[in-house]
Amino acid sequence: MSEVKVNKISPRTNCGTVQLGDSGDTITIPAGATITNNGTQTGFGRTGAVDWQTTVKTSGFTAVSGEGYFCNTTSGAFTVTLPASPSAGDIVSISDYAQTFDTNNLTLGRNGSNIAGAALDSLMTTEGIAVTLVYADATKGWIVTESGLQSEAPGPQFVAATGGNTVATCGDFKIHTFTSPGTFCVSAAGNAAGSNTVSYMVIAGGGGGGPSGPGKGGGGGGAGGFREGLGLNDSYTGSPLRAPTGVPVTATGFPITVGGGGALRVVGSNSVFSTITSAGGGSNPGNCAAGTDGGSGGGAGKGTHSGGAGNTPPVSPPQGNPGGDNPGNPGETSPVVGTGGGGAGNAGSGVNSNTRGGRGGVGVASSITGSSVKYAGGGGGGGSDPGGGGGINPPSAAGCVPGNCRTAQFGAGSGGITAGGQGGNGTANTGGGAGGGGNNGDAGGAGGSGIVVIRYKFQ
Repeated sequence: MSEVKVNKISPRTNCGTVQLGDSGDTITIPAGATITNNGTQTGFGRTGAVDWQTTVKTSGFTAVSGEGYFCNTTSGAFTVTLPASPSAGDIVSISDYAQTFDTNNLTLGRNGSNIAGAALDSLMTTEGIAVTLVYADATKGWIVTESGLQSEAPGPQFVAATGGNTVATCGDFKIHTFTSPGTFCVSAAGNAAGSNTVSYMVIAGGGGGGPSGPGKGGGGGGAGGFREGLGLNDSYTGSPLRAPTGVPVTATGFPITVGGGGALRVVGSNSVFSTITSAGGGSNPGNCAAGTDGGSGGGAGKGTHSGGAGNTPPVSPPQGNPGGDNPGNPGETSPVVGTGGGGAGNAGSGVNSNTRGGRGGVGVASSITGSSVKYAGGGGGGGSDPGGGGGINPPSAAGCVPGNCRTAQFGAGSGGITAGGQGGNGTANTGGGAGGGGNNGDAGGAGGSGIVVIRYKFQ
């Protein structure tokens, strides 16, 4: 093989043409060699790739063939004008830099050429999309040859969603709180490297307290069912009832039901998110009646009656506990007071004496919202003498007698007493059970409404 070594090859005439080889020849560029182009190239088939511009575009501009652009529409929609008078093989690429094309659309201005055979501008409305367009001919004009979504790229992807009465952030986590019905709208489902399940706390409405009769206290309402689960890559201080897994999500809307608290004698209503349903708290339907079943069971009224069953229907981990049983004995010495409704943490207490109502079952605390909050305590049973209303466990009011405290804990209502004997109401959005009526026809309180909290890693 002969070899020619020169520093420069030039045409014989100024601005002439230099030809390398003849038709059918093969020109070989050896490994390790570098070809530097400081001029304009033609015939090299730019249809394969573009040179991506590193300056992000935030307002309208005219694209140049052979270039790709990162477009950020966070501050508002704008137009990218395609090259004028393009030649076959011209190529342009566009990428949704901030994943905002769904909210602030990007327009591709056709600039006199067709796009996919139509004399119309094109609107890019898909979040995270990237497209490559190649000019084919005057008939079809610019044609999309490649398209993809950022969510398909390797690496961590995160859940993105809207909805709720309030939305807050806690570090890398977003928290949607529903205190009334709504929709949790997921726009991006994420992946296992980032997040594709959500943590949840779903609490139903607490049960209503039972009424009292002459010399008889009503049973306390049971707490609304309490259910909690830990989503992928999440970490916070949860309740003892927290399930180890969260709820998987897809890009769709999830209707949210927030259960209301039960009125006098009435059970609470269910709360629902996706596959998670928490049952309303049981009530006490009368001053001489057994408690009704529910997420946590209602307390019993005067006589030999049982508290309502908790964790009804059954789930694992359990969503609640039973109300307290009333032993009831014939004669003057039989208890004439109500027992406590069940709570998420334990069962309601039976009567403390013939005149003091039973304490409501203790609730549980969770920090899913970013701070520790107590939920789902059972309502106290009503008593038949001054100071005899059942309290909420554990007692904490200054000067109160254990088992006879009237300070509500975990959102539940305190039991009524003879002096001002209406049962206390459960606190709104805690699922607390209501207190039972105290004596001589005093009414039981109303249960506290439920709540749904959804939390996930978003960045």
